[in-house]
Amino acid sequence: MYKLNKALYGLKQAPRAWYDEIDSYFNKAGFKKSPSEATLYVKTSEDSGILIVSLYVDDIVYTGSCSKLLEEFKNDMMQHYEMSDLGLLYHFLGMGVLQTDKHIFLHEKKYALKVIEKLGLKDCKSVVTPLVASERLCKEDGSEAANESEYRQIVGSLLYLTATRPDIMFASSLLARFMHNPTRKHMGTAKRVLRYIQGTLDYGIEFRKGKSATLIGYCESDWAGSEDDRRSTSGYAFTLGSGMFSWASIKQNTVALSTAEAEYVSAAEATSQAKWLRFVLEDFGEEQVEGTPILCDNTSAIAMAKNPVFHQKTRHISRKFHFIREAIQAKEIELIYCKTEDQIADILTKALSKDRFVHLRDLLGVKSAKGLEGSVDV
Repeated sequence: MYKLNKALYGLKQAPRAWYDEIDSYFNKAGFKKSPSEATLYVKTSEDSGILIVSLYVDDIVYTGSCSKLLEEFKNDMMQHYEMSDLGLLYHFLGMGVLQTDKHIFLHEKKYALKVIEKLGLKDCKSVVTPLVASERLCKEDGSEAANESEYRQIVGSLLYLTATRPDIMFASSLLARFMHNPTRKHMGTAKRVLRYIQGTLDYGIEFRKGKSATLIGYCESDWAGSEDDRRSTSGYAFTLGSGMFSWASIKQNTVALSTAEAEYVSAAEATSQAKWLRFVLEDFGEEQVEGTPILCDNTSAIAMAKNPVFHQKTRHISRKFHFIREAIQAKEIELIYCKTEDQIADILTKALSKDRFVHLRDLLGVKSAKGLEGSVDV
């Protein structure tokens, strides 16, 4: 029998033991843990400003408004733990970070190139869009079975790439529905997405400085897009000045009886995300005083959210989605109509034509690094 004096790498309890240790240190050092995000710590001072620390296991990213606070934190950490100061952030969890005086650019070029080379597609012919607009996928498409292990590997890699590439979010989530018993058609579609990545290796998310820190959301839904169970897909995206920083493409849990219902459910899911983002922003000094505008292109869904009189049309909808009405009454969110052509979240719910896809990709903030100052290292 052995007595364990400290947690070691590889043990099941090691991450929790380390978190308890670092959490104890932050509390003693005067940091306040965010009640909405357990890995976010904030330290404020009337004289020195604010210090924000984000923790991922034993990788730490910190920023702040005062160089003195930053230097004190770094020196104190190096006294308590064996750690390395890597300087200005340029690489984190597979993401590359390019910083200039005008913008911050996030990309995953190195990881994407590694995936393409591993799968033997380095010299493949690139395509302009990840999915064919007229093509629909289903579980039983009549084609032969594909290699399940290879398919899962491709989809897993694509899902990891969505951290900086919201333009492939819908394609990745769609392919993830066929992890069990994939067919050759599914495999061909997955490789097409990789061919799209091959042609856009330099792309990532750009955040420009000098923009107002106002949270704005977009929500959209297709209707009965799934060929197998006729369920709809919800999509939402949020921006804080420039470039999207939060997005999702989710298959709804129930079958919607109309486009208005599908949009209403999508708006409720976007509201849930908006409330959480408001909490986190408030924790580090960016409180959203006004209600967060969420743009929706369906007037019927907006009417259902603002007016509970539509009993005949909404009585079958799960009660958990109706909390959007309380959020509107509390002025936490504001559901606003926008034209369909301006609905950015459309790229997260369906396959689009080339022109439409490229237009919405630009609005998302997904751009090539070639036109920016500096260069993206492989």
